[in-house]
Amino acid sequence: MGKQEKIVSMFNDISGKYDIANRVLSMGIDKSWRNKACKLTFDFYDKSKIEKIADVACGTGDMIDFWLKIAKQNAIEIENIVGIDPSVGMMDVAKKKLPEVEFIEAGASDMPLESESTDIISISYGIRNVVQRQEAFYEFARVLKKNGLVIISEFTKNEKTSPIDYLTDFYMNKILPTLGGIITKNKEAYTYLPNSIDEFLTTDNLCKELKEAGLEPIYTKAFSMNISTLIIARKV
Repeated sequence: MGKQEKIVSMFNDISGKYDIANRVLSMGIDKSWRNKACKLTFDFYDKSKIEKIADVACGTGDMIDFWLKIAKQNAIEIENIVGIDPSVGMMDVAKKKLPEVEFIEAGASDMPLESESTDIISISYGIRNVVQRQEAFYEFARVLKKNGLVIISEFTKNEKTSPIDYLTDFYMNKILPTLGGIITKNKEAYTYLPNSIDEFLTTDNLCKELKEAGLEPIYTKAFSMNISTLIIARKV
């Protein structure tokens, strides 16, 4: 089994407890991160009607739920929203929460979407799990309309320069795997999380990869003691 297949299998295994684990481990703060990402995106993509949003690595549908709620609050019409993920287990949970939404089993680097068909592509806490990351960025550029937006929320790698950074590191490496293991009965999955962050890119290098694919970063900001980073990039 290859690396990507192992990651998908891991998410299938924890899918039933994934939502509750997220809420507990982030103390609910992840909701504010998603909320902020959606609101800022609609500010940058100032349209009252959006033809298509694709949420990649959609998991259990949390981000799709936020897209729909924030759009409704701002009187924005979304004609079509689709969730894409290689994990059938995660999408099975999403389908129960959002039965009106279309979900497609596919990876980020090979999406069954037409070229230049999509206004917004989001990927929340999933890009570090994509083995063929640069290929995925080229795929995003193919699928997006001109001036369309890519929204990436991720736990990016940060240099430890303050006591808070070390405190965050202690939580991610010591407390999170234990709590996640208790909730999901799969400690390995929540040991993978901090390891995947340590092995992941810095924000600057991630932006370089986006530019290589023709996606120009227009907004980057870290939230909650630099735990979560939001990057918004426009197809040029």
